[in-house]
Amino acid sequence: MVRQAWVVAIAAMVASCAAPGGQAPQMQAKAEPKPIPEIRPGYLAGYLPMGGAPNSLAILPGPPAAGSPAQARDDAAAKAAIALNGGPRWSVAVQDAELKFPAAAETFSCALGVKVSAETTPRLYTMLRRTLVDTGLSTYPTKTKFQRQRPFMVNNTPMCTPQDEAELRKDGSYPSGHSAIGWGWALILAEAAPDRATEVLHRGRAFTQSRVVCNVHWLSDTEEGRMMGAATVAKLHDNADFKADLEAAKAEIAAARAAGQAPTRDCAAETAALANG
Repeated sequence: MVRQAWVVAIAAMVASCAAPGGQAPQMQAKAEPKPIPEIRPGYLAGYLPMGGAPNSLAILPGPPAAGSPAQARDDAAAKAAIALNGGPRWSVAVQDAELKFPAAAETFSCALGVKVSAETTPRLYTMLRRTLVDTGLSTYPTKTKFQRQRPFMVNNTPMCTPQDEAELRKDGSYPSGHSAIGWGWALILAEAAPDRATEVLHRGRAFTQSRVVCNVHWLSDTEEGRMMGAATVAKLHDNADFKADLEAAKAEIAAARAAGQAPTRDCAAETAALANG
């Protein structure tokens, strides 16, 4: 994930922000929800308590071994992605690398067919911010154990966010935290707007593929990242605050559509760039 150092800070801060009994502060299902604390500037506390995400070490296998057919598949995908450097698909991948809000809120706006923002869809906006932390942190037990090198460290070719290279070199590649976040968002948004589920899930898969295009993750990193995103979303469905926000998000999306709140991104250009993956 871009700016990986935030995860270490989050891990420490969630523990200190946790409510009695080890539970992170939870949004109440009321007309006027309580403010959610930031556990680091720009990052809200998730719905799950620290350590409450699914155990990635118990779910995922280890990364592909050197010389294995699985690693050969990863190598081939990385080689194919390098050819996209500098093109329209590369530009989308650069955009997808940004996880900071408000920019990240618009990632799925074209797929949803509606503008997503703190002003137009406030509960949805907050839900995306909170689930970023839940899904992203779910990958870290496995990342920390294996510390897999990223593709750009192996093939010595450019990656899409060179400003983040120093931090990414210290952060394990497997599984992809970005992919866990993006696929988690896709699953949530597909439920919030079922009539747009196909478009949203296609965009979610493309979001994870952007990490391969960026030359910062192997294909298998993204696939297992999606697994952790799905596992975390499944667990979130047992959280009352998450379910309340999901219901509110459904209503917000419908209201934003009715009000003509169209996406601000160039959706035609995005669709063209993603047409081939």
